[in-house]
Amino acid sequence: MGGNQTWITEVTLLGFQVDPALEFFLFGLFSLFYGLTLLGNGVILGIIYSDARLHTPMYFFLSHLAIDDMSYASSNVPKMLANLVSQNRTISFVPCLMQTYFYLAFAHAECLILVVMSYDRFVAICHPLHYSVIMSWRVCTVLGVTSCIFSFLLALVHVVLILRLPFCGPHEINHFFCEIMSVLKLACADTWLNQVVIFVACVFILVGPLSLVLVSYTRILIAILRIQSGDGRRKAFSTCSSHLCVVGLFFGSAIVMYMAPKSRHPEEQQKILSLFYSLFNPLLNPLIYSLRNAEVKGALRRALCKDRTT
Repeated sequence: MGGNQTWITEVTLLGFQVDPALEFFLFGLFSLFYGLTLLGNGVILGIIYSDARLHTPMYFFLSHLAIDDMSYASSNVPKMLANLVSQNRTISFVPCLMQTYFYLAFAHAECLILVVMSYDRFVAICHPLHYSVIMSWRVCTVLGVTSCIFSFLLALVHVVLILRLPFCGPHEINHFFCEIMSVLKLACADTWLNQVVIFVACVFILVGPLSLVLVSYTRILIAILRIQSGDGRRKAFSTCSSHLCVVGLFFGSAIVMYMAPKSRHPEEQQKILSLFYSLFNPLLNPLIYSLRNAEVKGALRRALCKDRTT
């Protein structure tokens, strides 16, 4: 590289370029959403842990999803909140790359956990007599651990490829956190390899898992239509429809973010989509599962009644 190029040590996150009064409003609103995200997912974790009736593979994966949602939101939302009420919006480059790594890792993990959850529901509805054998605790543990290891390794690949690039400016990221596509714009070298790896990773971590989920739920839908009991059909459909809501929200926003053609204002579009799956989706997950799942609501009522009697 040229001799007049220097390595950057910190960058400025431009965030939401709005009026100061609106920034304070957004700070209060996003703080509320973030608090509810931690509270909602924390309540689900507590209920699953404390109620022995929920110690099943389905809720084992749901607890993983809750942990992933809290971790995913915590990887970028606190910095966003701090920047909304602070004039100093800089972040050192190493913590910036760490933020990129963790948000990618937890996003990948959520993709894989949603696939595993869809497979769990497929086995439970289409092969109920063999469910305990197919979805044994050993299998569940292997699926959970493998998903985490693969997710963190794939995120590490992205970060290693970023580290090979020289970064000499500009010193500003037009985003509220160190999102990978925005970070690559800081590089003063060709990023074609990074772009190719990101696209290939999207195919394997978004298109592939989404296809598996759709296949699973297509088979589930066919099985539900064959159920003779009206109550059984409604219960199965209610459980699976909540899963499909989560899948549609997460995969839809991520695919639009990384695989759809860019609009005339790609930065602003990326901010809105990133905010959706960084803050709103982790908030909606516990609401969808608690409001549409009779077992979770029953466990919550039992926990509340137990607290009142003690």
